[in-house]
Amino acid sequence: MASKKTPQLDVFQWTGVSARGKKLSGELSGESVALVKAQLRKQGITPSKVKRKPKSLFGARVQKITPKDIAIVTRQIATMLMAGVPLIQSIEMIASGANNKSVSKLMANIADEVKAGIPLSDALRKHPRYFDDLYCDLVASGEQSGALDKIFDRVAIYKEKSEALKSKIKKAMFYPVAVLVVAMIVTSILLIFVVPQFQDIFNGFGAELPAFTLMVIGISEFMQEYWWMILIALVAFGYIYKEALLKSKKLRDANDRAILKLPVVGMILNKAAVARYARTLSTTFAAGVPLVDALDSAAGASGNAVYRYAILDIKAEVSSGNQMNWAMRNSKIFPDMVVQMVAIGEESGSLDSMLAKVATIYEQEVDDAVDGLSSLLEPLIMAVLGVLVGGLIIAMYLPIFQLGAVV
Repeated sequence: MASKKTPQLDVFQWTGVSARGKKLSGELSGESVALVKAQLRKQGITPSKVKRKPKSLFGARVQKITPKDIAIVTRQIATMLMAGVPLIQSIEMIASGANNKSVSKLMANIADEVKAGIPLSDALRKHPRYFDDLYCDLVASGEQSGALDKIFDRVAIYKEKSEALKSKIKKAMFYPVAVLVVAMIVTSILLIFVVPQFQDIFNGFGAELPAFTLMVIGISEFMQEYWWMILIALVAFGYIYKEALLKSKKLRDANDRAILKLPVVGMILNKAAVARYARTLSTTFAAGVPLVDALDSAAGASGNAVYRYAILDIKAEVSSGNQMNWAMRNSKIFPDMVVQMVAIGEESGSLDSMLAKVATIYEQEVDDAVDGLSSLLEPLIMAVLGVLVGGLIIAMYLPIFQLGAVV
């Protein structure tokens, strides 16, 4: 049986009059002018003009929907639901007020589906690119329990904390990488364009050059001859490595293990993984999701293969009747303090709140570690740049210092 093709939707510009006689205009997606007019009439608008929106010569620039956009939308829904605004009206208000046209279109589609009687969780599942299984499962539990406002508040906190943590990790990784790239570029420019100028001067000295200067000149000659090959090799290596990461699970796992062993950065990533684990587990468990299913969600949200496999092992042990703190201790990757706090939470029956405290502690530790890393790297990077640039300058001026002896 042939699969039914999804109809091609175009964007139509329309003008019309509301039931109160107010002139309105806007844009709407649809298959044809007739269907768009019918959709407008259902909304109480009498269309006077509907035309297909002209496409740009190079195609319209589509605004991306980022995880940060989803976090903002979630917080807006939570705020409006807690203020007593009905769900459909909340989603429609977000759709009409969003600056990002893609977010506006996404929320408008979700609003239409909810209006048609589809549960919100099912409507969200149709957009897995923006709403993952964890998000949809939490919304479904909120619908079943009748506490959708509280669930959205928890999900909003979870998304906000996750994005803040992700931003801190990017900050920790970006700064040293950016400075090292700049250092490489500056050093390459000096070797390719500046050193040859000194080399022309040295050729007229008629004396043997210092070994350090000869070494730098040799590197400069190599760079002048093969710089394009080095550049192509670096680009090719980056592309091949990226593609291999996408295709090879073993390489991704090895990459995750290696990155956790990096000095300083590895410590930050370990703390971030613990914080993400505790925050996810706290949010899902507090929402009424069974512990075993919550562990499944935490494994998927861990962001690192080492922690993902460890959490899946914990899930297997919890499923067989063991306590979670005992299973965490056996995994040997969680700090003793985390294990002890989980044990206290299990004994007191407040596991969700104890995990939330663990998440808060480790998120703060990540924040402090990133600030400390920046403070540590600044003098270190200055020293590296000083050695690179200063070394080249010394190499070029050594023969000049010896010029008196030659004369």
